[in-house]
Amino acid sequence: MEDEATSVAAPLLRPRGGVDAEAVKQQLWPAGARVAGEWWVESKKLWRVVGPAIFQRIALYGINVVSQAFIGHMGDLELAAFSIASTVVAGFNFGFLLGMASALETLCGQAFGAKKYHMLGVYLQRSWLVLLMFAVALTPTYVLMEDLLLLIGQPADLASLAGKMSVWLLPQHFAMAMLLPLTRFLQSQLKNWVTAVTAGVALALHLVITYLLVNTLHLGLLGAVAAANVAWWIVVLGQLVYVVGGWCPLSWKGFSMEAFADFWEFIKLSSASGVMLCLENWYYRVLVLLTGYLNNAEIAVDALSICLTINGWEMMIPFGFLAATGVRVANELGAGSGRGARFAIVVSVTTSVAIGLVFWCLIIAYNDKIALLFSSSKVVLDAVSDLSVLLAFTVLLNSVQPVLSGVAIGSGWQALVAYVNVGSYYLVGVPIGAILGWPLHFGVGGIWSGLIGGTAVQTLILAYLTIRCDWDEEAKKASTRMEVWASSK
Repeated sequence: MEDEATSVAAPLLRPRGGVDAEAVKQQLWPAGARVAGEWWVESKKLWRVVGPAIFQRIALYGINVVSQAFIGHMGDLELAAFSIASTVVAGFNFGFLLGMASALETLCGQAFGAKKYHMLGVYLQRSWLVLLMFAVALTPTYVLMEDLLLLIGQPADLASLAGKMSVWLLPQHFAMAMLLPLTRFLQSQLKNWVTAVTAGVALALHLVITYLLVNTLHLGLLGAVAAANVAWWIVVLGQLVYVVGGWCPLSWKGFSMEAFADFWEFIKLSSASGVMLCLENWYYRVLVLLTGYLNNAEIAVDALSICLTINGWEMMIPFGFLAATGVRVANELGAGSGRGARFAIVVSVTTSVAIGLVFWCLIIAYNDKIALLFSSSKVVLDAVSDLSVLLAFTVLLNSVQPVLSGVAIGSGWQALVAYVNVGSYYLVGVPIGAILGWPLHFGVGGIWSGLIGGTAVQTLILAYLTIRCDWDEEAKKASTRMEVWASSK
């Protein structure tokens, strides 16, 4: 009976060596399933921010694309002038204001993760004050654009038309100072559908208004730029009404004098953020400026601006991941979870790279057709086709780099990354590009290749900093910061 009982209780088969295969299977499969489950949960959290963020950025960038498409069919000089105005002066200032607003992602994201909701409205008002102050300080760059272009040797006809356009772009400049903090305020609370809807409505209206002003009323360049100004302010007013109209009851308590508290500390963080993303945003815009010195500059600038517009439009996808990564990392650090922040980074980088590979394949496959939206000039189309390989690799590299910048924003590393950007971009990329472009006679392709090298160096450094970071320690720092804010309230 004892033997029979033993035989019933014992498993019928045992693997050789005394290892229980079923036990091993039970240990392995739950681990794999657990990781897959965590990945799915994190992906849902990520895409809750990424999806609307991508849509919003594509729609907002679409405003510029629509304007450029209408202007591009007016003539090569008009397209080149618009590219210079929107890329150099407006692009530089937009990059700086964008960077300054990214400080809000750090502060609002961590405050939301720590459930200090009332601080979000205070930070929003503080950011408005800072950005509007700097927007006023940057206004002369628009007014003096023609003189600046002539001073650095740009052709007179190009400088004159670009100077006029830059003054017309001033309403967009102040719209940015209002819009960028609003968008980050809403994103940090996962109210991303608001930013997506306002951007989508503005793009649809912009297409109609531009057609009416340019094709029906024949207002030409002025009509195209005026329509863009209207579209940007539609987005601002839509988000502003949502915020102050009572739909953010926890985070918006009305205007407060607290916005002036710790003002200098906020300016320092915003300035560091501004330098970080300004240098990053303006880096490829330097390429347009340098290309203006090449032989047959008008065609070269046209072809390059089309490539950079396509790159910029696709880059709204990794920029969506930048925003989402900043929010997710800041939320997890604010909640004291270093492991959660680390896992969010892995999911975000992996997903963005996969999407980047898809677009790399599309650009390589359709290299001779991608410029038809912007120009019907055969010489311009051929020049764009020649640059398509560089465009494809830029798109692929940029599927990683903005996500890592989002990690820096969510963690509050803006000042450190500003130094990395300066070294990688302007001590490596620009000099190599200049050498390849002129002494070695590779032209615009050589300049662009050098800049790609600078981006690669920056990406490697950011990847190293991210991998080596002690995320548990970063979570402790964020928790301490939240405690300090709570005690000072």
